[in-house]
Amino acid sequence: MLDRNVDQGVRLIRPNRMYKDAYLSFYNEWKASGEKMVPWVIERDPSNFEDMLLRLEDDEDPEKLPEGWVTNSTYWLVDDTNVVKIVGVVNIRHALTPVLRKNGGHIGYGIRPGERRKGYATILLAKALEIAKNRGISDILLVCHAHNVASERTIRRHGGMEDEGYVDEAGESFKRFWIHPGH
Repeated sequence: MLDRNVDQGVRLIRPNRMYKDAYLSFYNEWKASGEKMVPWVIERDPSNFEDMLLRLEDDEDPEKLPEGWVTNSTYWLVDDTNVVKIVGVVNIRHALTPVLRKNGGHIGYGIRPGERRKGYATILLAKALEIAKNRGISDILLVCHAHNVASERTIRRHGGMEDEGYVDEAGESFKRFWIHPGH
């Protein structure tokens, strides 16, 4: 767990060019780990950084999205206590499609491999829930792989109430949780 005030040096920011080096470090560490990149937006190749930033902006404009997609917002969790470091990313979907209702949810988040088990996921989810609530999302769905005990614990810590699970076409099991902020 972080041994300092939760808000001290840790904040959510909108993706921007000032943090290019910090983001590339985040991205390259995750790529080198060989793990699945979560949330999905971090799979985007940042080699043309300006283009990646534009695509993230476009994700919030319904006119620029592919059919069947929902608007969504991406934030980077930055810890600039000692050195500026992007420690996590969250993607907030503003609505749910039938597919997102099964195995996507409103909020997808991930913490870079070298920064896990330090309390960052708890901070990230708390801040993301506040953003979702301010966007008017009163019932927030979060989904995690059934074997992801750390994510399940984080979701439950924020009031997640388990709903019926889901098994996808590949046989992967997911747990689904609803959070009702302010209730």
